[in-house]
Amino acid sequence: MKRLREPLREALIPYLVARLVVIGALGLAHFIVDRIHPVAAGVATRVHSGLLGWDAGWYASIARFGYGPLGHQSLRFFPSVPLLTRAVAWFPGLGDGPALVLVANVAALAATSLLFVLVQRETGDLAVARRSLWILSLIPASFVLVMGYAESTLLALAIGCFLALRRSRPNFALAGALGFAAALTRPIGVLLALAVATELWRTWSGLAWAQRMVGLLATTAPVAGLLAFLVWSDLAAGDLWAPLRVQFESGHHGGIADPFLTLARDAPGILHHHVGTALHVPWVVLALALLVVCGRRLPASYTVFAGAVLAVALAGTNLDSFERYALSAFPLTVAAALICREPRVERGVLVVLAGGLAGYALLAFLNISVP
Repeated sequence: MKRLREPLREALIPYLVARLVVIGALGLAHFIVDRIHPVAAGVATRVHSGLLGWDAGWYASIARFGYGPLGHQSLRFFPSVPLLTRAVAWFPGLGDGPALVLVANVAALAATSLLFVLVQRETGDLAVARRSLWILSLIPASFVLVMGYAESTLLALAIGCFLALRRSRPNFALAGALGFAAALTRPIGVLLALAVATELWRTWSGLAWAQRMVGLLATTAPVAGLLAFLVWSDLAAGDLWAPLRVQFESGHHGGIADPFLTLARDAPGILHHHVGTALHVPWVVLALALLVVCGRRLPASYTVFAGAVLAVALAGTNLDSFERYALSAFPLTVAAALICREPRVERGVLVVLAGGLAGYALLAFLNISVP
């Protein structure tokens, strides 16, 4: 318990501040819709959905009814969060919606605490570890960590996987189990296989034969997690590839496209009142710059994982939800913490991020920007 106390204590304040900001943005959205400005019914519905809006509504519905009644579109939402939500909802007086928000927020606290442990272990620098917590908590896309989304669970599993891998003697069995669970949480969880493979390659010469075999199994575990859901989809819905194919529909991430053409098309969006679209572009540039920092300052497995997540996020025909995808590339957060060492720079960055968190949450609650 003593070993857990410090990470939880360090994580608690940035965790609470982020939730105050997001709940404040939701309150402002309610005030705008209910008191100031009449809006379309769809916008009002979105605001009143609150923390269960957008994709969170799908997760809550899957937890309540299962996939069958909701059709093929529901298959793009992977099963671990609905299963956890269903389990938590068994507690008396706790429905599926509150259970989902509870799962997401407990996972977010776990992810933040684990990040503190990981960064302190990697850098030996308490200030960098603390800065990482604040950046992860306040980065604008992190408002989804307060809502009933799967990102907080994925982050907890991914950071836990790296903690298992980056020990003096890697725990490949634990890393494989967490990678398997991550691939059942979000499709990009399968990319943890690349991180496991990178660490296995790095430590291969110093491993006994049995450890190598466990490492090889751990490398395949995230792929096995993805395949498990695909096979279930085939058995239950008669469509093996539905969980991935639905993601490629134009209304979602879209098919594979040239990211440079996508950026060139979306950049002028601000001139045509497509605010949500244009806002993605500077984040793409920032994420790529931080990936360079990862490559220079962090071990290879961090860069491989973050680069793979960004490649997936940029590969679609649109940049919708890019910031949310990039949020899962948590090494970018560590890279940002490494370069914001000057106290004045750190304070300025955190103030800007807090304002961005409030703004992005408000845009999402008002149905202007896609989370």
